[in-house]
Amino acid sequence: MSNLPANLRYTESHEWVLDNGDGTVTLGITDHAQQALGDVVFVELPDVGRTLESGGELGVIESVKAASDLYAPLAGEIVEANTALEDAPETVNESPYDKGWIAKLKPSNIEAINDLLDADAYAKVAEQDD
Repeated sequence: MSNLPANLRYTESHEWVLDNGDGTVTLGITDHAQQALGDVVFVELPDVGRTLESGGELGVIESVKAASDLYAPLAGEIVEANTALEDAPETVNESPYDKGWIAKLKPSNIEAINDLLDADAYAKVAEQDD
């Protein structure tokens, strides 16, 4: 499985998490997920200030093929949403690990990031999907 940054953590539902080193994390969907979805046409972003449980619904991503729920990999409070996606949802396809991020979260327990999958473990999950 190519294009899996080793500095990220992953979920079995194909979200990625980046520890920003300042008590916040950035969330997005994996390259594998955006390829499976096809052309993204709409992203429903979470509201800033909203508190989420781990596994709670973060938002919705819609493509020409389907709509899929996005899930919070960690419990915490949304501190920023990538509003650029409102006008350019295709950014998720073009740059899933960089400009196509979904939201930033202040986790209630930053240590919980260590419970998520590393790149090697996620690659095995993604391969089973194919």
